[in-house]
Formats: sequence, structure tokens, C-alpha cells
Amino acid sequence: MFVLVNLKAYPCDPVEIAEAAADVSDETGVRIAVAPQAAHLSAVAETGVETWAQHVSPVEHGSHTGSTLAEAVADAGAEGTLINHSEARRKLADIDASLGAAERADLETVVCANNPDQVGAAAALGPDAVAVEPPELIGTGTPVSKADPDIVTDAVEAAAAVDESVDVFCGAGISTGDDLDAAADLGATGVLLASGVAKADDPRAALEDLVEPLA
Repeated sequence: MFVLVNLKAYPCDPVEIAEAAADVSDETGVRIAVAPQAAHLSAVAETGVETWAQHVSPVEHGSHTGSTLAEAVADAGAEGTLINHSEARRKLADIDASLGAAERADLETVVCANNPDQVGAAAALGPDAVAVEPPELIGTGTPVSKADPDIVTDAVEAAAAVDESVDVFCGAGISTGDDLDAAADLGATGVLLASGVAKADDPRAALEDLVEPLA
């Protein structure tokens, strides 16, 4: 299982969380990555943790003020990027172009989707993985794997019907080891989470609890 911690724009210490994630990953052998704000990518990457961007723009080098260039993200130390998170939705053509930008920069990609139909459409664009995240459950502490497990199994089937090489992750409400176990049982090969770690009083303890079933 792959654990991707999205720090969003929460008022947390990205380096502290990155150091904790790196330690827990080293101690348990579980693959853990952290996705901070773009300005913090280099500092997070310097901790040794696998570092991801929250977004890359569908642009090349040129006159694109305010864009997040994939090559700049890679230069800062990122190894992958989220695309089309429910808080940063994009049109299908822009998702495709962002995937192209990520490929140019040799970044691994996870395209987020709200439901199994969107998962199928995203999988057809050829990302490394898709993540199903019903927006109504994001930040609630109620995981999709428990609130509506059919969404996860249907998403796994939808992706496989298009391209069996595309992994399926699940997100929204993930915060405990039980949530991780449930996601795996439903066929997911990774999870996305945010507030369960970024807003935790003790991020290291939260990560240790999360991956305990895999250790």
C-alpha cells in the first residue's frame, strides 16, 4: 500500500511532518509520500521523504504567470504529483495536458476523481494511478471504504476495464489503520489522506497508527 499525505494549505509544519513520515517509512518499510505547498517542496524533499506536488499546470515553459511548471516541481525534488483534486478541479483536456507535463518532467501521477465513472475516464488518459475521493467525505473522518464501499470496488473495476496497469487509490476520511485495511480489502493499492496527519497533535503517532497493520 502507498500512503500519500496531502498537506493542502493547512497551518502545519511541513518539515516536521516530512521528517516523521521519512522515519516511519524507514522503520516499517511502508511507502509514504508527502505533498506540501509548492513553496515547501525543496525543504520537504531535503528530509529524504518521497515528495509529491499537489498540482502541476497544463503548460510548457513560456508566458504562464502563476502556473506551477512540472519541470520546476521536479527540480525542487518532487517525484510525483496529484492532478485534479476535488479542491482543484480541471477540465478533461487540462487533465490530459497536465499528465503530459508530468511525463515530460518524469513525475509519477495520481489523477483524482469523484466517482467510478470519472475514474474510468481518468484511467483512459494513462496516469500511473487514479484516486476515488467523494468530495462530501473529505475531511469528515468517515472513510469512503466504510461509508460507501461499493464506490471503491466499482472504481477498481472501472479502471481495470480501461487499463489494468492503472492503480486505484482511495481517499476521503482516511485516518486510521483500520481504514487502510478496509481500503486494501476493497482492492485499493494506496490511500490519500490529509487532515488525519496534517491536523494531528502528533503527526508521527498518527502515521504510526495508520501503517501499523502493514508493519
